[in-house]
Amino acid sequence: MSVVELTQSNFDETVSNNEIVIIDFWAPWCGPCLQFAPTFKDASEKIEGVTFAKVNTEEEQSLGAHFGIRSIPTLMIFRESIGIFSQPGSMTVKDLEDLLSKAKSIDMNKVRKELESQKQS
Repeated sequence: MSVVELTQSNFDETVSNNEIVIIDFWAPWCGPCLQFAPTFKDASEKIEGVTFAKVNTEEEQSLGAHFGIRSIPTLMIFRESIGIFSQPGSMTVKDLEDLLSKAKSIDMNKVRKELESQKQS
């Protein structure tokens, strides 16, 4: 599967219309980001059931600011439109596979209940 380029105009639609989305926040001047890009692309072709997307933080500064991105690359995972993971740094394809396997196994009903209880307190 190809990697989707996310912008302010397609971000919400992409996250809402896909069960699991992993996002690479990056910039063209960032050496570690450029080194990680082929790994992210390779993982997108190997891992099924996940939408792989990238946000160029130079062009989409409002998205980077909205999510408090302070270090790049940063990876975020959304499942059922809920952010469940955010971490700066790159990973190997194997690490991405393991991480996404864990993301797929999360009981989202428990996550939603936890979010509800946090709102009420």
